[in-house]
Amino acid sequence: MGSQTILTVATAERMTGIGRRLAALLRPGDLVLLSGELGAGKTTLTRGLGEGLGVRGAVTSPTFVIARVHPSLTGGPALVHVDAYRLGGGLDEMEDLDLDVSLPESVIVVEWGEGKVEQLSEDRLEVRIERTLGGAEADVTEEADGRRVTVTGLGGRWVDVDLTVLGDN
Repeated sequence: MGSQTILTVATAERMTGIGRRLAALLRPGDLVLLSGELGAGKTTLTRGLGEGLGVRGAVTSPTFVIARVHPSLTGGPALVHVDAYRLGGGLDEMEDLDLDVSLPESVIVVEWGEGKVEQLSEDRLEVRIERTLGGAEADVTEEADGRRVTVTGLGGRWVDVDLTVLGDN
């Protein structure tokens, strides 16, 4: 286990901001697994990540194409945005997608990848986005439609990475 941080996110703008700050921590070959229910904010976070990496093209959900490649406009790594919801076979199917990019030289973000793509790398960042429902146990300052984002770094790559920098400064 590397490191972990838990963030409370009240707005889509803040979710995008986490993505931008996360981009600064990523390097070629990194694998980011996003999990959370439909509409939780996975694509919003990835949009910020794309902005932070300086990639070409609007980051939208790749549901119907399974994978979308966003080349870098700044000489950095490409962003490979994968929707694994319909991928049954995991790694084999990922390779069959014939992505026109070298995965070790790219940042790979996989939505709905739990139980499917972990074998791509033992070093990975897992991002779980959960809705925080307003109620008796909710913090008074927290909006009813907020999100709790748990970012966990797994493997040696993430041991010394300070994930708390992802929070609002």
